[in-house]
Order: sequence, then structure tokens, then C-alpha cells
Amino acid sequence: MTSQLEDRKLDPAVALPAIDEMAPREPHRQFALKHEDCFVVSDSYGDIRGTGDGLFRDDTRVLSRFRLFIGGRMPSLLGASLSQDNILFTANLTNLATIGPNGSEALPGVVHIDRTRFIWQDRMFERITFTNYSAREVVLPVRLDFDADFRDMFEVRGTTRSRRGRAHDALVGAASVTFRYEGLDNVARQSVIAFSFKPDQLHPNHADFLILVARRDSRALYLEVGHSEAVPSSDRFRAAAARARFAMRSKRRQGATVFSSGRVFNDWLTRTRADIALLTTDLETGPYPYAGIPWFSTAFGRDGVISALQMLWLNPELARGVLAYLAHYQSTDTSVFDDAEPGKIMHETRKGEMAVLRELPFGRYYGGVDTTPLYVYLASSYADRTGDEAFVDRMWDSLGAATAWMEEVGARNGEGFVTYNRAADTGLFNQGWKDSSDAVFHADGTIPKGPIALVEVQGYAFAAYQGMLAVRRGDDAKAAHWSALAERIRQAVETHFWMPDRDFYALAIDGEGKQCAVRTSNAGHLLYVGLPSAERAQALASQLLSAHLHSGWGVRTLADDEIPFNPMSYHNGSIWPHDTALCASGLARYHERDSVVKLMSGMFEAAVRFNMRLPELFCGFTRAASDSPVAYPVACLPQAWSAGSAFMMLQACLGIRVDGWKREITVERPRLPIGIDNIVIRHLAIGEAKVDLIFERIGDRVACYLDHRHEGLVPLVVRS
Repeated sequence: MTSQLEDRKLDPAVALPAIDEMAPREPHRQFALKHEDCFVVSDSYGDIRGTGDGLFRDDTRVLSRFRLFIGGRMPSLLGASLSQDNILFTANLTNLATIGPNGSEALPGVVHIDRTRFIWQDRMFERITFTNYSAREVVLPVRLDFDADFRDMFEVRGTTRSRRGRAHDALVGAASVTFRYEGLDNVARQSVIAFSFKPDQLHPNHADFLILVARRDSRALYLEVGHSEAVPSSDRFRAAAARARFAMRSKRRQGATVFSSGRVFNDWLTRTRADIALLTTDLETGPYPYAGIPWFSTAFGRDGVISALQMLWLNPELARGVLAYLAHYQSTDTSVFDDAEPGKIMHETRKGEMAVLRELPFGRYYGGVDTTPLYVYLASSYADRTGDEAFVDRMWDSLGAATAWMEEVGARNGEGFVTYNRAADTGLFNQGWKDSSDAVFHADGTIPKGPIALVEVQGYAFAAYQGMLAVRRGDDAKAAHWSALAERIRQAVETHFWMPDRDFYALAIDGEGKQCAVRTSNAGHLLYVGLPSAERAQALASQLLSAHLHSGWGVRTLADDEIPFNPMSYHNGSIWPHDTALCASGLARYHERDSVVKLMSGMFEAAVRFNMRLPELFCGFTRAASDSPVAYPVACLPQAWSAGSAFMMLQACLGIRVDGWKREITVERPRLPIGIDNIVIRHLAIGEAKVDLIFERIGDRVACYLDHRHEGLVPLVVRS
């Protein structure tokens, strides 16, 4: 068997780089900025070293190295941070002992170096300020190293190419360097690095400055990296920063907001909301949450739908934007290469050179088995949340085509199961949310033959068919048909997936009808859609919270007593916050509210140790006293559905549901997170009205009421 690294190089369709021998990458110590389809990832120094980091535009790395040296040495790091709104990155540095060109010496720690950076309209802006705190002037030999390799995102992730386009020699101007690349797709790509004043020496790959700073004085160097040349200045920097902050402020104001009595808890929610705003891109069809930085900063079907479901109770407009985009790109044709069939919903889209040339199928790829039923379920959930009948009417043909595809696939196996079997070798081997090549297996670790029916996908299909009943079109015959399909798939899951000797649901049914008889978090998603009987749900809940699956931080993707378990793997023992959140929401559905509080507490404490940002995933080691969660080294950070998991778990704790048809709020058996005594949800939209909803701990119970200004505005039903 090949190693994960070898497997990734042999198969470019593997979802993500595994742990490998490349230079170490610590995602929780890296910093990402984004605007629309441009993003940058750097280390704490503000440096780009050329591993998985860089400045990317439209899935192409347009700046692959960018490093600051003072006197030929890296400066000393004091600290690094992102502004609360995710607009500005700042690295605070100081000099080591430095010898100037005239032999003068700057003692270590006398010059403060402030690197402040942001992204706006496909351009990176940076200001490097040198402040001299010594009693005499200093002359700092400053060097900036840079390069642009124009690598496609899939090359950066490790895919090898037999040939590439033409890289031109860099053009060196008076205060700028231009890199150019003509791709095999006949697209000319350009990256220009420009400085606010002329370097003392400028070369194709570095710029040297002798920066004189008077005692107790400061001097700033401005630079910009974009596809066209500009003349950087303090005025341009300030004006662009103001526009970037205004745009972000508008995004963060969308939907209701949550405030609590806990300062640190509020910090988590604030960072989480800012991350969702950062990743949300305004497309022609509306807002869309891109999956994550750096590997998945694009529209993914599954990720977009789940992120929208997580935020639906607070911000329905995100769901509307996701649905509109996915409907627009719903497949109408059959393509083996793209894994497309009529009615199927898109899995992933890319804009890079390799996608355009169809070296890989991901230009617009449909190889996700769960995206289509999740799409239908989101549409029905959006309708229930908003009562937006007009939008559902416009979506109706698309929803019909999606359910028709599900029915057609179900007819192929006789049980109604929605299955996958990749159409072409270039596509993804596994097509559920656990899409790495080793994520689906039998109890002995062997890889099953397809087509594969994943347990959670059948749950999504059940929810999709049920959801079609809820959109209120009044067609009794179709309603009866969808009701029968939902019941058929429920019974088939209970019959074929249940493992009576283990009180759990199997991961999958393979092409030979055999169970993949392992205990995974996938089964917890059945609770989310309400498929299991009450008795089986209780057995499932008990095991999800057992030490085998619950690490103390969250729910593992695989129980630790299964043969393939590895807490450092991508899908076979790690912890994914969105996965834990779906399980928590499912537990709440079956009235396991105290268990939800327990799961949310673990996730909150993990977030605190990750500087208030939950990564895409982290390792599944068992929690011990005073431990911190262990980072997965190539995880995306931020990741949309990891950020949104905080709000999905909070909704599960509070037991809140907004009924858009009845225009009422229902709260059932509310609980507050541990250590939180009150929560206020401000500007919660119900139809045309907006209300403030308050939860308050009173003794051993939680009271819920509307702010007095909104009493009587909408009905509030509280069940304890």
C-alpha cells in the first residue's frame, strides 16, 4: 500500500494534501486574509515561504515568496494578530544586532518593525513601519525577497504536471518588479510588486533598502502586489483599508447577532462571525460561503449547504444565496469526466489553469453524492425558516430535477439508496464528506467495492424527500409519492445498516450488499435528520458520547477501538467541528440537551486553545487534564463550516426554531452553555419583523422571553 503522500501524488483527485515531508506548516500559527477570489496566507512574521502559503488569485499563486530580512537576518518576532474584523494582519517585530553600511551598529531590540497588511480588490497592500527607540539614528539594511511561481492551486497541493506554460524573465523597473506567465490555457497572468520609494538596489527576486531612521522617529515603506502597476502611498493605503473595512462591516451586519454574559465566549462568537463574513463572497447569485483557506477558497456545494444550514436561524440570506448559485449550475447533461448527470448538484468549482485545461475535472465537478439531497433539504429548511414561497416557486423545477436524480440512483440498487461509484479515474474515489481515498472501509480495514451507500447520505435523502412535503405546493399525489420514498429509505436504513450486535449503524453498504461494520461519526448525522427510532437513537447517542468516540474535545470520526483508527489521520480518528455540531444538533432533536451542552463546552474550550478559531479538523487524541487539542498540520484555517459549528451547537443548546409559515418562535427545553448566565439574540428576523430574544439562567432553569419592546410582535412558544 502506498503512503498517503505517494497516494496523493499518484491520484490528483485526492481531496487534500495529507501529512507529508514538505516544510512544516502550523495552521493555527498562520494568518489568512481574503477578499472575493484573492487571498494570502503567511506566517507570524508576515513572511511567505513558498510551501502551502502565498498570495493566490483565481486559484493561481501569484506571490510564492515574500520575506523580510534586516541586516541579512530574520527579525525577532514579538507577536502577530488579526484585527477583530479580519481585515488587517499585523506582525510586530524587532531588530537583532545590526551593522549598518558605515560600520554603525544598531543594538538589538531598539527598532520596532510593524508589518500591516490587507487584501482589497485582487491586490495586497502592505505598510512596513520602522520606529527607532534608540538615542541615535540608525541605518537599517532591509531586504525583501520575492518570487511568483504562478503555480495552480493543485500544484501547490502536490499534484505534478508533465508540462507548464512559459514563465518570462522578470521586468525590473525603477521601483517595481513585474512577473509574467503565459499558461497553457493561453491566459497571460501577471504579478507586479511596487514600492513607495525607489530601492537602493532592485533585482528580479529581491529589493535592498538602506533605511535611515532618526532617533525617536519612524519611517514607513508602502508596497502593493497586484496584477497591474500602481504607485503605493500612505493615501492609497488608508483609502483602500477604509473601503475594505466598510465592506466587511456590511457583511458582519447581515442577520441576527448573539451576545452573552461571558466575555471569552463573546470573543469566540465574534471571531466566528468574522470568519464567516471573511469567507463569504458576493457572487452574482448572492452571498456564498467559500469553504476554507488555503486549499478550498472557492464554492463547494456540500460545504456551502452545511454552512448555510448552520447559519439559517440567524441569517437566511446566506442559504438563499447558496441555493440560487447551486441551482444556476445544476447539471443538465451527462459527463463521465465531470461525474455529472441531469439534476445533480455541483460539488466543486475552480478557475485555475489546470481546471480550464481539464487536466483535472474540478472546473465544475459533480462528484459529491451528498450534495444533491443536502441541497433539497436546505431548500425546504429555508422555506420553513422564512415562509418565502415566491423563492421556492422559482426553485421548484430545480428541486424536482434533484429529487428525480435521487430516485433514479435509488432505482439502480432496489432499496432506494443514493450511492456513488466514481465515473472516471480522475474523479474522487470517495464522494461523501469523508472523501479521502481511505475513508470508507470494512472492519478489517479492506477497501470495499462500489457502488457505495453511505449511512449519512441515506439520512440526507430521507430528509430531502420529507422536505419536499414541507414546501407547500399542494400537489397531493406528489406529496404521497415523496412520503412513500422517505418511509422506504427509512425502513431500508433500519434494516440494512443497523448492527444489532454493536447497537450502532454501519458506515456503509458496499456494492455486494455487505456492511462496512465500523462505528463512525457518520451515523450521528441520522440523528440530525430524525431518521432513527427513539430506542436506537438512545443507543447511538450513548456511544457517540462514550470514550471510544468522544475524545473530550469533540466527536471522533472513527471509534478508537476500530482497526483503522489513527487520531492523526484526515478522516479516520480526527475531530471535525462541523461533524460534532451535526451530531450535537441531532442529539438535541432527541431531547439529549445536556449532552449538547457537554459537546459545546468541549468545542468552546478547544476554540480558546486555538486562539478562538476552530480549524477544519484537529487530531483525535484523548483529552487529559491541562492538555490542549493537537493541531492537524495541513488543516484549513479559517474554514466556513467549522466557524458555523458554533452557531449550530448554540441553536441546539437553546432549542430555538423559527417557523416562517406561522411567523412564530418556538423554544423547547432551553439550556445555556456552561458558565453563561444569559444570551441575547438581537434583530432576529421573522417575516418583516425583527425581535430581540433573551435567555436567562434563573436558578436551575433557563427562562426565555422577548425584549419588552417586542412583546406581542411575534408569538413565542416556550416548552420546558
